[in-house]
Amino acid sequence: MKQEHVMLMLCTILIAFPLVQSVSEGPKAVETWFKEELTLKKQKVTNLHFYFHDALSGPGQTAYPIFQSNITSTSITGFGLTFMFDQPMTVERDPQSLRIGKGQGFSGSASLEQPGFLMNMNFVFTQGKLNGSTLQVFGTNPIRNQFREMSVVGGTGVFRLARGIATFRNESSSTIEYNIVVLHY
Repeated sequence: MKQEHVMLMLCTILIAFPLVQSVSEGPKAVETWFKEELTLKKQKVTNLHFYFHDALSGPGQTAYPIFQSNITSTSITGFGLTFMFDQPMTVERDPQSLRIGKGQGFSGSASLEQPGFLMNMNFVFTQGKLNGSTLQVFGTNPIRNQFREMSVVGGTGVFRLARGIATFRNESSSTIEYNIVVLHY
């Protein structure tokens, strides 16, 4: 039964990802893409669903504090405490399930009154048709809310000129479920 479940999840991912062609990189290739190919391309909508695994301590630690302000220790919100992270993205809640990439970026406590973080993340895809592509997500993470929303502000590879919305919620203290709807060419 477990093997059937994994196969069903993999098929779902393959169906959910659009059929795309790889894109050429480099300054000349990007310039050509804008001048010649972009006018012929139709905007696409892609829905993504995956899990992000956050470990603030222990042997598999994925997020590290990098600095704090002079009021962090006395602030009720930990204002100024900033983390840099490099965390696995998987197809299932289980951190040992198929890795499709990693989330890299930083988050910092940015509110003096309520717990919340300013976040800048890059979702780096390392599997399948999205291999080598990225999405950039930026926004506020009000951590007390069950569901949160941040803006997709860009992308590379198959996600060139991306824009959209990333919604997410904590499944547990270390697992975050992401749903992303993104427009791209």
